[in-house]
Order: sequence, then C-alpha cells, then structure tokens
Amino acid sequence: MEFSNPYVLLLIPVIILPWFILELVFEKRRVATLPYPKIPGRVIVSSVKTKLRWLPSFIRLCVLSLIAVGLAGPRVPSDEVPIYKEGIDIVIALDISTSMKALDFEPTDRFNMAKSTIGKFVEGRRSDRMGLVVFAGKAFTQCPLTLDHAVFRNILSSIRMDVIEDGTAIGDALATAVNRLRDSDAKSKVIVLMTDGSNNRGSIDPQKAATMAKEFGIKIYTVQVGRGGKVPYPVKTFGFTRTQMVAIPVNPELLRSVAETTDGAFFVAGDSKGLEQVFERIDDLERTELPGEQFVMYEEIYSSFVLPALLLLMMELLLRLFWLRKFP
Repeated sequence: MEFSNPYVLLLIPVIILPWFILELVFEKRRVATLPYPKIPGRVIVSSVKTKLRWLPSFIRLCVLSLIAVGLAGPRVPSDEVPIYKEGIDIVIALDISTSMKALDFEPTDRFNMAKSTIGKFVEGRRSDRMGLVVFAGKAFTQCPLTLDHAVFRNILSSIRMDVIEDGTAIGDALATAVNRLRDSDAKSKVIVLMTDGSNNRGSIDPQKAATMAKEFGIKIYTVQVGRGGKVPYPVKTFGFTRTQMVAIPVNPELLRSVAETTDGAFFVAGDSKGLEQVFERIDDLERTELPGEQFVMYEEIYSSFVLPALLLLMMELLLRLFWLRKFP
C-alpha cells in the first residue's frame, strides 16, 4: 500500500496523540468524589462506567487517525501500463461482406471468429495504437488510431454485416487504411488486411494501393480467411434458414502480390485455429520492444478507512449520549 499524500500522516503524532493525552488528564480530574464528614478521607465511587470513562476519547482518537489515513490517499497498485513512446501503428482492414457468413469456422462463422481473434490480438498490443477499417462494396474508417483499446474493442463488437452494399473492395480498403497511417510518425506502420474474397468492387486497384503503402513506409500483412471452394453457407428460403454448400471465390495471388510489394507477408487461415495461429505469427513479426518505463495504475482505498471512522464516530456519540453520559 502507498499514500499519495503521506505528509498528512504527521497529523497523528503531532496533533492527535497529544490531544488524546490531554483529554485523558482532564478526564481524570473530573472524577466524581463523595466526601463524608464522619469518615476520614474521601470515597471514590467506582463502577464499570467510571473505569471505561476513557473509551469515548479513545474511540475519538481512532476516528481521527482513520480520517488522517484516509486523507493521506491510501492506494494499492492495480496494473502496469507501458508508456507509449515509439510503438507500432496498426490498422486492421476487416471484410464484412456477406461471404463472411460462411460456417466453416467452427463454432461460429468467419465474421464472428475474425472479430474474436482481432480482440485477442489487440489485448496483447498495449503500447501500440490500433485502428479499424471495415469494407464490403465500399470502405469506411470505423475507428481511428487510438491507444484506448477498450474503445477499440467496443467499436469492434458493435460491427455488423449487411450495413454496407455488398462486394469486396480490397483496393478501397487498403487506400483508406493507408490514409490513416500516412501521417503517422510511429516506429513501424502496419496494415492487416482480412478478406475471404476477390476484389470485385471499388474504384482503386489493390496493387496501386499497395504501391502507395510502400511509398509511405507501410507494411501490409494479408490474411485470406477461408481456403475457397465450396463451404457451408446459411441460405434463407421462405423465411427459413438452411445450410447449403456455396462456392466462394478467392484470389490468393492478388493477396500475395500486395503483401510482397510492401515487404509484408501473406497468410491463409482455413479454420478457427488457423486464424489464431496467423495472428500469433503477426504478433511475433511486429513486436514492440520498449525500454523499461511503466505507468502504474492505482486503486484508491480511502473508503476502507473513512467508512469505519464514520461508524466509530456514531458509536462514540451513542456512548456519550446514553451509557457513558455525564451529569454535572
């Protein structure tokens, strides 16, 4: 446990303890006596109450001490976050076309498995800024580059299919991601393109977008989600959903060419485990090595001292008003 204002603790030995000692001295002088003319000396009336006359003052000492500790700002370390210096800026371009509904990525479809894998990947990139571009027939920036990974994950979880006109505009997605990274001064700039289709929409050629990325020093990792061919796919007929085998075309040559243009790498993920392994490899290839500095996050625990102080204060008031009440 640490204190954000440790000097406040000096109130205890400097002010509170001397006050308590003086309180006991005055309390002793206020002891009631009964003089009798025919009995030598004085008889001191002794009872449990008189023996415990110091108790309210002691409780008051505890109350003031606990409040002083609370004001000192007690806290405990809860987490350590690396200080951002020259981390990696990463933009993930995620295909949300309807082909991502294919059910070959157990226990779910390609789309939800991709979101889950991206979320885990982001958790391990605490010193890197992350951005998100989504695309189908068109491409849009869903999350600009940010170190707030909680915001990134919230945006990622809210993404849905069937909100952009269908298609696969790979060139537009790459150009949008390049636009997010072009002015970055990060140590390394990376685009991770995830798609399960071939470029069939958009106004920008994927190879031209890759050349743009290379000019800005951006590396592209392309991930082909699914191996192509016929895969189980949900089809709605007369209000009912059934699964049938549907052929989904892929273009591994294009994805490989785009990656090689920027000195990146091309991966194929044929199932859920394969997709996780791809991101593990990308994580190893683009690892940020930052020297020592850490930002320590603290949890404030002053309430653990202030609340007991309030309870003791109520106890003291009850004792003074009732059981240990003084009469003149």
